[in-house]
Amino acid sequence: MDFMLSTTDLCKNFKGQMAVNHVSIGVQRNSVYGLLGPNGAGKSTLLKMLTGILHPSSGSITFDGHPWQRNDLRNIGALIEMPPLYENLTAYENLKVRTTLLGLPDSRIHEVLERVNLTNTGRKKAGQFSLGMKQRLGIAIALVNTPQLLILDEPTNGLDPLGIGELRELIRSFPQKGITVILSSHILSEVQQIADHVGIIVNGTLGFEGSIQSEDNLEALFMDVIRKYGKEV
Repeated sequence: MDFMLSTTDLCKNFKGQMAVNHVSIGVQRNSVYGLLGPNGAGKSTLLKMLTGILHPSSGSITFDGHPWQRNDLRNIGALIEMPPLYENLTAYENLKVRTTLLGLPDSRIHEVLERVNLTNTGRKKAGQFSLGMKQRLGIAIALVNTPQLLILDEPTNGLDPLGIGELRELIRSFPQKGITVILSSHILSEVQQIADHVGIIVNGTLGFEGSIQSEDNLEALFMDVIRKYGKEV
């Protein structure tokens, strides 16, 4: 199996409370991996370890066939929680800040704005964007360094049905362009339409990992895992 990223017995302990408990996942290259779980299950904590925001208490992370190191962040794009936007700047200017930091050419700005369908926003400031546009701009910022892995934490939160549909199509297009995606969500129907594989986390424990088909009853599977691992909830 060709894994873009995998974890082995990954743990995160906060003052004696195990937020992530011996989690071992495998994310196949050029696929969309859906990370599911109720609120407070440990999804965001896991993603923050994958992006270097938090340091694991124990366990290991493997990226592109080698032990994860901070240098790998050059090949990882992430949108965790709210997009990191300068609301007084345009979409172009927000990306210009990022490309300047990374030493990338301006041509990259036009490429990612086209990728997320934000080329026609002109002088409009990011603070005036709809929530869906802000999410797409956040994804553009995460894409600007041409990552091999894109990590999205609850990207459809607060979006209307149109915004969700647009984002779904965008995310589904990434594997064909050589970008592996980890998508965290608690909206089962969305994940079923986007993901090739899912991992279900409850109380910090990985209760299920496997591929899903459109005809599978993801809700029944999810509830079974909650019943099995969520007794303390």
